[in-house]
Amino acid sequence: MTESDHTPARVVRGETPTTDIAADVLVIGAGACGCCAALGAAEAGSTVLMVERDRRPTGSTSLSGGQIPAAGTGLQHAAGVEDTAEILAGDLIKKARSQNDETIARHIAAQSAKTVDWLASKHKVPLSVVENFRYPGHSAPHMHATPSMDGSELLTCLLSAVADADIDLVTDARATTLFVEDGLLVSAVGIERPDGSREVIGCKALVLACNGYGGSQAMLKKYIPAMLNAHYHGHTGNQGEAVQWGLALGCRIADMGSYQGHGAVVTPQMVHLGWACITNGGYQANSEGLRFSHENEGYSEQAMKVLAQPGGVAWTIFDQTGHELGAQMHAHREAEEIGAIGTAATVEELAAKTGCPPDALAKTVADVEAMAKGELPDPFGRDFTGKPPLSPPYRFARVTGALFHTQGGLEVDLDGRVLLKDGSPCPNLFAGGGAARGLSGPADWGYLSGSGLLMATNLGRLAGKAAAACAKSRDQL
Repeated sequence: MTESDHTPARVVRGETPTTDIAADVLVIGAGACGCCAALGAAEAGSTVLMVERDRRPTGSTSLSGGQIPAAGTGLQHAAGVEDTAEILAGDLIKKARSQNDETIARHIAAQSAKTVDWLASKHKVPLSVVENFRYPGHSAPHMHATPSMDGSELLTCLLSAVADADIDLVTDARATTLFVEDGLLVSAVGIERPDGSREVIGCKALVLACNGYGGSQAMLKKYIPAMLNAHYHGHTGNQGEAVQWGLALGCRIADMGSYQGHGAVVTPQMVHLGWACITNGGYQANSEGLRFSHENEGYSEQAMKVLAQPGGVAWTIFDQTGHELGAQMHAHREAEEIGAIGTAATVEELAAKTGCPPDALAKTVADVEAMAKGELPDPFGRDFTGKPPLSPPYRFARVTGALFHTQGGLEVDLDGRVLLKDGSPCPNLFAGGGAARGLSGPADWGYLSGSGLLMATNLGRLAGKAAAACAKSRDQL
């Protein structure tokens, strides 16, 4: 579906339409945020209906690595991992250079263990702690993942939980219109089917879990022009409806230039490598055989650094140990299966297969080996001494930088209630996941690995519970 295929998101005020069906809580979007919102609302006693634009829910959750950061979980305790909400909050705030909403960051970190334990224990999502590598900026093993470390597997588990809870999910239904009564009360949502037919769904509370605007060329041009021509590794259906509705209602938006990028998407196949191949001593060289950055500051900001190289590409170089760690992720295994990861027994063979100048590449390899031994400082400030030097055979892949998902969005309170420009909350409108402002601050460098799913799962659960309470209060009027 192209951008031109989308009916513009709109708000209709002062009109009370005839509804085809109604629910206490309506959730737009069936990704991680939408599933957690629906489960939370249903457990609080509301009737819940989910609407999803695709025939089969996919979206940003399916395209992710499926790893949820959390601190102080039962799973961590069982594994002997020491972690606290204060540590996770500190990591989120430090990565964003204290330019995110610290109150929200601390609140989400404090809720994270409850959410992950809820998913694992109550809803049987097969999560475990990722202990054998850490992403940049993680000062403790925060990550929790399903066995394949694959977002589609995580979403399958969440959708199974939704089905087990007897929550109705309507697919092939794209939300286009919010009907709003006096006082900014959302009374119904108009949906459009692939054949052009339309329906109206009534609700007492609405949760926007419909992700960001990475698929909208117009919004990227306005908010993130630097990534307009980059490969978009997200779902093309992410057209920014939540932001458009919010603006029409007079809501606050923030950090609209923020996004999660990725600096190791193999090209031309467009599958991303598991970043553990970098954290374990791997690095990147451009077509001239030269390193150009501190690769392990974060995979998000690395995207622009790779795109700034000749041809917008680079070579990711790692070894078998890094490869095996990366291959814990489904996407990395896929990259190997399709032949996107090469092998070279020697530096000379590595130069021949990559096309890099042999002398320049040999010096780069030797310099990094010396850095790992503590014999040479890194001009980019990276500390290689925590891992052994790479050992042949070398692994390598040609990569580019990509946009994964946007991080700016609607400002919300601690319960996910959308805020108006004067700071007051909308009466019955909630948002989470990519529809809400993330924890990354204003730019790509603020993204802490996994914080997208951290916000999606936690704000989803919180918004669902709060939406149910809101619906109940309307019953009592």
